[in-house]
Amino acid sequence: MPYYRCQPEAFSTAYLHNLRGGIQACRYFATNNLNRDFVATKGFSVVFTRSGRTEVERQFPFFKPYLDRALLPDCNAFYLNPLLLNQGSRVDPHIDRSLRSYCKTIEPPDQVSVLYVQVPADLSSGELVLQQGRRRVAQIRPQPGLLLHFQGDLTHSINAMVSGGSRLSLVCEQYALDAKELEDIPGFLIESRAIAAAKTRR
Repeated sequence: MPYYRCQPEAFSTAYLHNLRGGIQACRYFATNNLNRDFVATKGFSVVFTRSGRTEVERQFPFFKPYLDRALLPDCNAFYLNPLLLNQGSRVDPHIDRSLRSYCKTIEPPDQVSVLYVQVPADLSSGELVLQQGRRRVAQIRPQPGLLLHFQGDLTHSINAMVSGGSRLSLVCEQYALDAKELEDIPGFLIESRAIAAAKTRR
C-alpha cells in the first residue's frame, strides 16, 4: 500500500445511519478508554481474534458489514473502536500499538482501517494527518461513507475540531501475529470506562 488508499461512498447512507445509532445507543459508549493522546473524545474498544469475530457480530451486529469489507484475510488479531469527536476534541500524534497492553513484543499493525460514519456538514478542521517520521504524507478531510486504509506504522493525528457537531468514525487496527504472540491476545474482550464505572458502583 502506498501509505494509504481511500474508498469514497463505501457504504450506503442507510447503513451509516444504522451504525451511528447502534454505536451511540451502546451501553459501553462513554468517555474514551484510550490513552491521553485522545483529548475529549468518546468511544469504547473491542479486542478480538479470528476465533472471536462471531461473538463480536453477535453482540454488535451493526459492525458486521464493516468487518466483512474492511478486515484483511492475512490478519488474525484486531482492535476495533468507535471514535467520537466534538468541538474542541483532538487526537495528538501517535502510532497505533493498542494490543501491546496484552503482548509487549507486538509491532504496529499491518493496516489501520477507518470508516467515517458521521461528519458535520460545516466541518471546520478535524482532518486526519498522516506522517512518515516527520514528513507529512497526507491530510485527509473526512466524508460520510469514506473508507480509508493506511499503513499501521504511520504516525497520525486528528486536528482539533473547531466547528460544532459530531465527527464519528469506526477504526480497526489489524495485526498479523505469529502463533506465540497470538496466544496472549483475548479472543474477545470489551474495553470501556462504562464497565469500570459499573464495577465501582457495586
